[in-house]
Amino acid sequence: MKKLLITLVILGLTFSIYAGVLKGVKMDDTITVEGKTLVLNGMALRKKFIFKVYVAGLYLEQKEKDANKILKEDKMRRVIMHFVRSVGKKKIYNGWYEGLEDNTPNYSKELKSKFDKMCDMMEDMKDGGRIVFTYIPGKGTIVEVNGKTKGTIEGKDFADALFACWIGPEPGPGEGFKEDLLGID
Repeated sequence: MKKLLITLVILGLTFSIYAGVLKGVKMDDTITVEGKTLVLNGMALRKKFIFKVYVAGLYLEQKEKDANKILKEDKMRRVIMHFVRSVGKKKIYNGWYEGLEDNTPNYSKELKSKFDKMCDMMEDMKDGGRIVFTYIPGKGTIVEVNGKTKGTIEGKDFADALFACWIGPEPGPGEGFKEDLLGID
């Protein structure tokens, strides 16, 4: 009986390590997008003051700790935002504009209009809701809100500016967030 209990505990710990669990939010360690396997690079908690807002998971073709390399390469990537509290869409898109301003100096009017298009796709988010951004080279960034595809925004420039909001030089979600997504201890 004791051996069975120890085995179950070890299996439970192994499952938690490989499944990706943060603040009760579970994300798969691998996902398949258009026949390509992406791996969970890291997970991070977005906090605003003392409030937990969302858990993000960054998926890449292979694990990578260098944000500049991720943004430079033209490879498939995905971020999942799993909300752990309700947030109005206006607050969500204000965050996007702050991230654009902080991480993409001298951005073009065209890039700003792509952010406008993305913000038009946002909804008020409830606890448990998800926003998923998947960049596919040659196609653009697919935007999904609560399981519904809202549209695709073309251009690597948009994907790079969007992902820089999380892993750029001045990530909006705060201290430690970027490092957690990059799997840096």
